[in-house]
Amino acid sequence: MNKLREIECFIAVVESGSFVKAAESMGISKTAVSRYVADLEARLGTRLIQRTTRRLSLTEPGQRYVERCRQILAELDEADAMAGEQDGEPAGPLRINAPHTFGVLHLAPLWPAFLAQFPQVSLDITLSDRLVDIVDEGYDLAIRISRLPDSSLIHRRLAGTRLVLCASPGYLAQHGTPKHPSELAHHETVGYSYFLHRREWHFDGPDGPVSVQTHARLIADNGDTCMAAALAGGGIILQPAFLVQDALRDGRLVEFLPEYTQGERGIYVVYPSRKYLSAKVRAMIDFLVEAFAMPGWRLLNRP
Repeated sequence: MNKLREIECFIAVVESGSFVKAAESMGISKTAVSRYVADLEARLGTRLIQRTTRRLSLTEPGQRYVERCRQILAELDEADAMAGEQDGEPAGPLRINAPHTFGVLHLAPLWPAFLAQFPQVSLDITLSDRLVDIVDEGYDLAIRISRLPDSSLIHRRLAGTRLVLCASPGYLAQHGTPKHPSELAHHETVGYSYFLHRREWHFDGPDGPVSVQTHARLIADNGDTCMAAALAGGGIILQPAFLVQDALRDGRLVEFLPEYTQGERGIYVVYPSRKYLSAKVRAMIDFLVEAFAMPGWRLLNRP
């Protein structure tokens, strides 16, 4: 029992960034939390957390250990939930990862309806454009936007989107509107870190495939940052329709070269396995499929 308490305290300290906040979240004293973590380090024979007067940081063994411990605790939560599921009733915590902008714009409004429909389920949502390993990092499922989902994961398609070339009216008035993708090499562009080829943009056009080497001086790992830069006249962006559709509609951004495309991106819910799929995961998958089948779902998939 103490071993589990040690792990719980260790993770609480890591996630809160402080022994005091960890103690508050767990409802025990700071002294008790410090003792549990010290006992854990003594039992393992290694330091997990570096302590300074200003901050805490994980050692390399600590980084490896915390990820494994999170997975263990997630599996314990899953076991509790499965034991509590009567007649397949969804119950327990559900960890979901999704791309940041898509999660804010199109998933966040759905969560209250899901929680109202399934009162025994709780949601732990992480938003990141980074491609997470849902198995190693302990997620139940994730939302992916790509041409093809990870072949090692089971997936259900929710919807589709396309990438849009666009810039602000002010930028295009000052620098001109490209008439062919090759002209992008002579323009300011704002790149996206998680594109497979960050600076080399590929298109399918009327005369076949076209690629151009852009020279982005600004590259960001978040679509909102790219769009904000474009709105401020910082250059041309290539971003999903679900992100730029409102700015296109009200004229703050202008699309050009719609005949040069990158193909449709699928929006998928992915999960590790069909085997032993818990009721809460099944419920979320079915809920998302139904939600994105509704007429209210709007994506600019055509020029």
